[in-house]
Amino acid sequence: MDIKSTTDKLLKGDIGGVVSDVKYTIERSLGLVGLIIVTIAASIGSGLFVLPSFAAAIMGPGIWLAFLLAGLVFLPGTLSKSELASAMPDNGGAYLYLDRSFGHLIGTIGGMGLWASFLLKSAFALIGFSAYMYAVTEYLDISTNSTLLIMLALALITFLNILGIKKVKAFQTPILALTVALIVIVCIIQLFDANFDLSRPIDGAFDVTRNDPALVAEAAALVFVAYAGIYKAGAIGGEVKEPEKNLHYGMLISLLVITVFYVIVSIIMMGSVEGEWWLSNGEPREDPIFAFFDAVASTRVGIILALLAVLTMISGALSGLLAASKFLFAMAKDKLLPDSLSETNNKFETPHWAIILTAVTMAVCILTLPVKDVAKLASGFQIMVIVALNVSVIVLRKENNGTDWYQPTFKSPLYPYVQVFGTIAGAYLVIIMGSKAIIGAVAAAIIGVSTYYIYGKRNFEPETNHESIQE
Repeated sequence: MDIKSTTDKLLKGDIGGVVSDVKYTIERSLGLVGLIIVTIAASIGSGLFVLPSFAAAIMGPGIWLAFLLAGLVFLPGTLSKSELASAMPDNGGAYLYLDRSFGHLIGTIGGMGLWASFLLKSAFALIGFSAYMYAVTEYLDISTNSTLLIMLALALITFLNILGIKKVKAFQTPILALTVALIVIVCIIQLFDANFDLSRPIDGAFDVTRNDPALVAEAAALVFVAYAGIYKAGAIGGEVKEPEKNLHYGMLISLLVITVFYVIVSIIMMGSVEGEWWLSNGEPREDPIFAFFDAVASTRVGIILALLAVLTMISGALSGLLAASKFLFAMAKDKLLPDSLSETNNKFETPHWAIILTAVTMAVCILTLPVKDVAKLASGFQIMVIVALNVSVIVLRKENNGTDWYQPTFKSPLYPYVQVFGTIAGAYLVIIMGSKAIIGAVAAAIIGVSTYYIYGKRNFEPETNHESIQE
C-alpha cells in the first residue's frame, strides 16, 4: 500500500479508496508458488487414495491414460474459470458466474449442482477414510464397524465446521506433502526393481483403446473428480498477488503437475505388481495405495501411509463440507433459498444450518449409495459445471463484446475452439458414465427448477458482497 496515495485519498474524503487499499494489502498475500501448493494440496486426496482401483476395475492396468484424458478435458474448464475469475475477482464461486451469465434460474440449478458435487466429493473422501482406517485397525487387531466410523467422522467434521476451526486445514498441506514424498520415494525405488514391467500399463492402455475406447472414456469420467481441487485457486483469487498474472498461471501449472503426478504414479503402480491386485473378492479395493505399499514395500510401511491417508482425507472432507455449505449460504443470501440457511451462529459466526443440512445429505448419500455411484455422481456434477463454465465464457464474450462490465484481465487462448471442445468432450463423458450420472443431472435440474419457481423467483434479492466460496 502506497502511504502517500492513501493519505491523499483520506484527505479528499475518498473512504472507499482507502478501504480498497487496505483490503488489497491485507488480502493479496499469496504468491504464485503458494497458490500452486494450496491448489495441489486441495486436489490430491481421494483421487489418489481411492479412485485408481475403481478405474482399474473398468479398464485394467492402463489407467494412466484415463487420468491423462481427464486432465485434457479439464484444461478448457481451467482456462474458462481463469477468465471468469479475472473478470469477477470479488465474487465467490462458479454459482455467481453462472447466475451472471445465464440468469437466476440457471444460477439456482448450477448452485444446487455445485452443492451436490462438493458434498459427494466429501462423502467419497469419508468412504476412503474408513477403508484406510480399517487397514490400520485390522493390523492392530481391533474390531471396528466401517459405517459407524464414517458417521463418527462426519459428526466430528460437522462439529468442527460449526465451531469455525479454520486452522485445522493448515495441517492438510504438511501431511499431504509427507504422504506424497513417501509415495514418490517408493515409486522411484520400484523403477529399479527387477519385477517392474513397463509393458503392463502401456500395453494395457493401448489394448483397451483399440478394443473398446468407450472404457477409457468411462474410466476418465470416473476419475474426473480427482482434479476438482484446482478450482480452489479461483475461490481464493482475492488473496493472490497480481491475480491477472498469477491466477491463471497457478491453475495451469497445478493442472500440469497433478496430471503428470497421477500418470506417473499410476504407471509405476500398475507396472510394479502383477495381477489384479486392485480387486478384493472381485470388487475394487477402497484402499489401493495401501494394497500397493503392502505388496512392494511392507505392511508396516503401508500402515504408516494409511495413517497419513486417514488424516489427509479427514482434512479434505472437513474443508469439502465447508465449501459445499457455502453454496447454500450464498444462495440464501440472494434469497434463492430460505433465510435460515444464511443465518450465522451468534458465537462462532458460521452458517450452522447450511452446514447441518449438507452434513445430513452427505450421511444419506453414504448410507444409501454404492461407493462407485458416489464417485460417478461427484464427477458427473463436476463435469457439468465445467461444461457450463465453458458456455459462460462464450455467452459473456458475445453479449458484452469486451465493452461492458465483462472485462477479464486474462482471456482464454484459442477462443471459442477450446470452449467448444471442453463442452462437447464434457457432455460425452457424462453420457458415457451411464444412466445413473444422467439421472443425477436430471434430478439436480429438477431440484434447481423447483427451488427457483417455488421459492427463489418470488424472493430473489441479489447480495452485493458475497462471501468467497471455496472450490
